[in-house]
This record gives sequence, C-alpha cells and structure tokens, in this order.
Amino acid sequence: MKLIIGNKAYSSWSLRGWLACKQSGLPFEEVVVPLYDQEWDRRREGDEFAPSSGKVPILWCGDDTVVWDSLAIIDYLADRVGRAHFWPEDDSARAMARSMAAEMHSSYQNLRRQHPMNVRQIFPPAPPSAEVMAELQRIMSLWAQARARFGGGGEFLFGDFGAVDIMFAPVCTRIVTYQLPIARFAAGYIQAVIGHRWMQDWIAGAQEEDWILQQYEQPAAG
Repeated sequence: MKLIIGNKAYSSWSLRGWLACKQSGLPFEEVVVPLYDQEWDRRREGDEFAPSSGKVPILWCGDDTVVWDSLAIIDYLADRVGRAHFWPEDDSARAMARSMAAEMHSSYQNLRRQHPMNVRQIFPPAPPSAEVMAELQRIMSLWAQARARFGGGGEFLFGDFGAVDIMFAPVCTRIVTYQLPIARFAAGYIQAVIGHRWMQDWIAGAQEEDWILQQYEQPAAG
C-alpha cells in the first residue's frame, strides 16, 4: 500500500488516513507532498491524484485499487483486516460510533474554517465565535454519551482506540492549539489521544517539516 498525504503540520484529513493505515497493522509506504507549493497544481493533475481530483489522503493498493477520502479509507481497511480493528464489537456501540464518525465527516464547518489544524502551534486563548462554541458543545455532548455508555473499558471514546477516535483526532489537536473551552471530563480523553504513540510520531514528523503556510500560522479568525 502507498498512502499519499499532505503536510503533517496542517492536513487534518491526511492525519485521519494515516492513523487508519497504522490502525490496520498493514505495511504501507508514506509519501508526503507539500500542500500549495509551486508544484501543487501540476502535481494534482498527475495520474496518482486523478481519482481524487488532487485531494489528499489517497491510498493506492497496487496499480488498480485506489481509495480516497479518510472515512472510505477506514472502511476499506476494515474490510481487509476485520472491522474489530476499527469499530466496537457491541451492536449498539458500533451504531453510535459509526454515527459519530459520519457526523464528524460532514459537520463542524465553523470549527474547521476558523480553527485550522496546526500541530506545531499553541496560540493564546481567545473566546471562540458563537458558531464554534455551539459545535464544541455538540462534540462535548457526543463524547460524554460515548464515554458514559461504552467507554468504561479504556481511555478512548468506546474504550479501545478506533475509527471514531481517528476521526476526532484533529479536533483534539485544534482544542490544544487554540486552547478552546471544553468540558472537564474531556481533558483526559484529549490527553489520551494526543499522547497515543502514533499521534506522537505524527507530531514529531510535523516538527521536522520545513514547509510553512502562513494562512495557518495565525490565531483563529472568527
């Protein structure tokens, strides 16, 4: 397998695809391409990016099988190695985990736009916009429900690290980067995600990158 990703400092969707590959346990080659550099427009028109219209992450398995979009990568890898690697075994827990992952995939546009991922920075705290605050409250509610109902066996939302934690991992980094307000219980969960060995590897890789995108190096803009 070959996974093509963008800058580790900034690319939240790349982080999800990369964590999914790590979670699968399958060997894969990692190819990092700098977002928005002078070669970006030319590169995204190449054959490797054509299926995704230039978006990352994109996962190639051999010459014929290609998967793009982070949630699709999770599902594809779960088909290959067994869904127990990614999803809770209990039917009710799995139903909730899938719903939360899908909501993360399609929602929280204000949080994404106003607080882009930058794992190399911690900005001074500032009050988030009302729209971001509403989204954070929704996330806190979902996390609390998952932890209360199904998280008793471990540090993560459904006990063991899995697909839903992969989908919310960039939210955890945003909360740390912008020092966003959270419920008291959530601090332990965020610490567990950020402290996960794969997250630490990703953050270390981001620190080694030379690329700087100034639009992501500013405090939040509400």
